[in-house]
Amino acid sequence: MKFNHVGISVTDLDRSIAFYRDMLGLEPLGEPFPFAGPQFSEIMDIADVQGRMCMIARGNLWLELFEFANPAGKAKDGNYPVSDRGYSHFGVTVDDIEATYAKLQAAGVRLHGRLQTFNGGSMRAAYCRDPDGNVFEIMQPGSGTPTPGDDG
Repeated sequence: MKFNHVGISVTDLDRSIAFYRDMLGLEPLGEPFPFAGPQFSEIMDIADVQGRMCMIARGNLWLELFEFANPAGKAKDGNYPVSDRGYSHFGVTVDDIEATYAKLQAAGVRLHGRLQTFNGGSMRAAYCRDPDGNVFEIMQPGSGTPTPGDDG
């Protein structure tokens, strides 16, 4: 078994595609397209569901973005604490965490604080928020630190 993707409900699909493209280098795997009908209603367990969606990716990180037209969905508290139940965040390994952090900061992305160093220097990380307040972590493991997909 291997991990496939993370689905995220967003307010504005085009804005979110631009954010993840500009900030993390993810690209659409195709054009955004509408969704509706019985199959989507059944799999999502939402009567008469409809909206637009797009899969974006870079390497092994795939995000499935959904913009719902019906139902509109409830706004999530953009300041929710990561201790709330459910998915708290997703992590993204970056090659240069200093440069990525500076880029996010310069773009006005909400950062949870300064870069942190863990495990005696073998991991650097920071939590950040997308335009809808969804939390993601940027991280740069040190040499010898295993990451998902490593065989060892």
